[in-house]
Amino acid sequence: MNKLINSLFCLIALTSCEKDVVKPDNFTTTNISLPTHRLTSYSIIKNTKYLIVFETGLGDDHSKWNQKNLPTTISTNQDILLYDRAGYGKSEKGSAPRNIAKLSEELDSVINKFDNGRKIIFVGHSLAGMIIRDYVIKKPNKVAGLLLIDPSHEAYNNPTQDQEDLIYNTFLGSYGADFGATMEARDLIEDSQYMATLPNLPNVPTIVLTSMKVDASHNGADRQNWFNAHESLKDGITDFTHITSINSGHYIYIDEPNLVLDNLKLLISKLP
Repeated sequence: MNKLINSLFCLIALTSCEKDVVKPDNFTTTNISLPTHRLTSYSIIKNTKYLIVFETGLGDDHSKWNQKNLPTTISTNQDILLYDRAGYGKSEKGSAPRNIAKLSEELDSVINKFDNGRKIIFVGHSLAGMIIRDYVIKKPNKVAGLLLIDPSHEAYNNPTQDQEDLIYNTFLGSYGADFGATMEARDLIEDSQYMATLPNLPNVPTIVLTSMKVDASHNGADRQNWFNAHESLKDGITDFTHITSINSGHYIYIDEPNLVLDNLKLLISKLP
């Protein structure tokens, strides 16, 4: 079976086992009304210099970040914003298509409720890498820095129609047609094609964390292709840091939360 499909089945298994993580009590819940549906966000706002925005991967709601208390730890010194994309958690089902351009647009609607003119530090995992890239390319003046954790990339994540159908049907069977990941999975091919048309990232400090762990689904050659896809993100960026780990799988922020925390602190230290 294709390594991409193996990876996504692992992701689905992790999602299904860990959907009931509870929101920390110190986060404020806010509903954001869009023309076709409503999104739910979770924030700690103290009006610090930057707003740190967390974006999840395919199949995960905001609570995934809380498994190792990353947002709560960071919020002692920074403003934090998490949210659920349409069809996840308490957010309502969104209108189709659920493609990268639409997800990026809705992300902007969420951010606009909280940024108060401040620049954004993005922390994103997996599919979030594509959403964030689209966002910052379109709105470079709103972004201070990027921390991308094992981000999806069109040079690697480019499924065939049969593979997309398998991913879609797996989410459909597990969670139903209205689940966010089910709807997002229907646009995976188009997302990969779309991302290939975008220019380079803007020149903002960027840190990328890449899993180089070899296992039954990922041999050394596969991990090198994954590394190369992430390394290509540095084009045009003068302050680019690429960190690899052989100890973590795809969920680096769960396997090695301190690696993420340390690199987020490093990113913040680079900013004016």
